Amino acid sequence: MVQSIERTMKIIRVLISDEKPAWPISELADATGLPISTLHRFLDSMIQFGLVEQEPATKHYKPGYTWMEIGFILHEKLNLRAVARPFMEELANEVEESIFLNVPAGTDSMPIEKVESPLKIRIDENLGERIPLTIGAPSKMILAHAKAAEIAKVVSAQLPEQRQQAFVEQLAAAKQSGYAISYGEKTEGTMAVAAPVFGYGNQLVAALSINAPIFRVPEERLPQLIEKVKEKATAISARIGGA
Repeated sequence: MVQSIERTMKIIRVLISDEKPAWPISELADATGLPISTLHRFLDSMIQFGLVEQEPATKHYKPGYTWMEIGFILHEKLNLRAVARPFMEELANEVEESIFLNVPAGTDSMPIEKVESPLKIRIDENLGERIPLTIGAPSKMILAHAKAAEIAKVVSAQLPEQRQQAFVEQLAAAKQSGYAISYGEKTEGTMAVAAPVFGYGNQLVAALSINAPIFRVPEERLPQLIEKVKEKATAISARIGGA
C-alpha cells in the first residue's frame, strides 16, 4: 500500500511539473524510474478516478481535473472557517447559545468550527467528530440538499424501514423551509436548529446551527432562533459566493 502511494505521487509530481503540458509514456517512465508495464497499470487506475487524463490524439498523459476539484474543496473549507467565525461569534452573543458549523463528510457530517455559549450550562461537541447524516439538525440540513439517490442510500443504510418514509418527508420540509430542528437526537436534553450555507453554484457546503439545552428553548423562543440562524447562514453564504 505504501509503495503504491509513493509511486502514485511520483507520477503526479512529474505530470504537474512545468517541463511539459503532457507526457508520452516513454518519457514519463524515464522521469519516474518506473517500468512501462508498471506505469500502464498505475495510469489506468488513476484515469478511472479522474486523477490522470490521456489526450486522445497524442496518447500523452496529463493531470486530471479531480485534483482541481479536491483543491477547490479544501480551499473552500479553509476559507469557510475564516469567513464564518465572525458571524458565529455574533450569533453566539445574540442568542447566548453554542454555535456550530458542520460540513459534509461522506455519509456523515463533521463540525469544523464552534463558538461556545457564554453561559455556564452549554452544549459542546468535538470538532472533527463524524455524525451520521440522519442524526441532528445540521446533519439533516446537509442531507436535505443531497441528490435523491444519495438521500435514499443514506436513509436505507442508517434508519429502519418503518422510519424511512417519514424521515424523507421531514428532509423535504426542511429544505423547503430553510431550516431543520432536532431534539435529543445526539445528546439527551439538547436541541439544535440549523440552516444551510451555500457556496459557488448555490451548492450546499455547510450547515450553521444553534445548539442549546432544551429547557432554555420554550416554544415561544424557537422562532427567534430560527430567524437568527437563517440570517447568519445567509450572510456567510453571501461572503463565499452563494445565494
